[in-house]
Amino acid sequence: MAELLRMPEIAANTAEAVLESWNVAVNTPYAAGDPIVTVETEKAVVDVEAEHDGVLLRLLVDAGATVAVGTPIAVWGAPGEPAADVDALVAALGGSGGTPADPPPAAPVADRTERETTSARLFASPLARRLARELSVDLGTVAGSGPRGRIRRPDVEAAAAAGKAEPKAPRPDGGEPRPPVTEARFVDVPHTRMRAAIARRLTESKQHTPHFYLRAGVRVDALLDLRRQINDGQGVKVSINDMLVKAVAFAHASVPAMNVRWNDDSIRHFSDVDIAVAVATDGGLVTPVVRAVDSLSLGGVAKVTKDLIARAKDRRLRQDELEGGTISITNLGMYGTEDFAAIINPPQAAILAVGAVRQEAVVEEGAVVVASVLRLTLAVDHRSVDGATAAEWMKALVDVLGHPLRILL
Repeated sequence: MAELLRMPEIAANTAEAVLESWNVAVNTPYAAGDPIVTVETEKAVVDVEAEHDGVLLRLLVDAGATVAVGTPIAVWGAPGEPAADVDALVAALGGSGGTPADPPPAAPVADRTERETTSARLFASPLARRLARELSVDLGTVAGSGPRGRIRRPDVEAAAAAGKAEPKAPRPDGGEPRPPVTEARFVDVPHTRMRAAIARRLTESKQHTPHFYLRAGVRVDALLDLRRQINDGQGVKVSINDMLVKAVAFAHASVPAMNVRWNDDSIRHFSDVDIAVAVATDGGLVTPVVRAVDSLSLGGVAKVTKDLIARAKDRRLRQDELEGGTISITNLGMYGTEDFAAIINPPQAAILAVGAVRQEAVVEEGAVVVASVLRLTLAVDHRSVDGATAAEWMKALVDVLGHPLRILL
């Protein structure tokens, strides 16, 4: 019997989502658990799995459309369902279903041709696909610079700019042609759902969360030496950031009053230590959460973070992997940034900004020596954490980074 497939509520309180792509063709059988459609929320791209074996009998919404949660997006059933039953089911929707929020399709989508199906599966990021539609760029003509030729946002922008390039005007004296005198060229790139969500959440954070900041410089020679020893001959390499994640978990265990979140009518204290790690992607910054860091080994943290970062860059994180945590770690050290302050990711209580390791002159037992120094800036929500508590936490973090063997215990 033919049934309707509706847009699911991927995340709590989400009113709509973008139907990014169909992953199976019409009348092609699929099994329960197969990803049949990919849906994009403000934070992630999610594969929606089939609950039962079946086939897609008719698609009601095109890829790229913004669809309200609960809206019919396709008709599914058993192979060989009578076309009349499908027509009757679609007709029964009338004006109340099957219409995406923006933009509406001109008519229900019939069986797709092989060419359309192949095009829908072009190896490009969701952001690149949307940008290509907005800038009228044919993705089939764009060379991808990402892994395995994946087309990314800069590739589409470059193709759009190249398409608008003007020929240089010849010089009367026969010299090198001069470019025509024109107004400054620019391309307005519309906000993506993710970029708009980031802007809204961080603006709200600065408006409603009273930030205060603590700064510290810590010698990390012992930390760097320990990392070299751990990575010598190991398969999974441990990064400085992995060690920082474990060190933050150690500080949270030492000062449990930092492992909290602000609610309107309470301060919520957590027993497990869940830490978010900021990851830069083509679409913007995302913060996947490493769960129960206090119960993971350093190697376990390295494996988990490596997997989360890889899927974050490919926009393949699950919604639940982006929720929770009491603190985030954001690291700009790889760009040479020495010191910076970050905005708290609500409703978390704090965010730790990590700079680059620098060789500096320090005084040791009355003598000046060269040491590796790391600059840290902690931003804290003053509603849930007092200054003295944050200072105690920062001292615990500095101590463990200076004596890093403790993070292996």
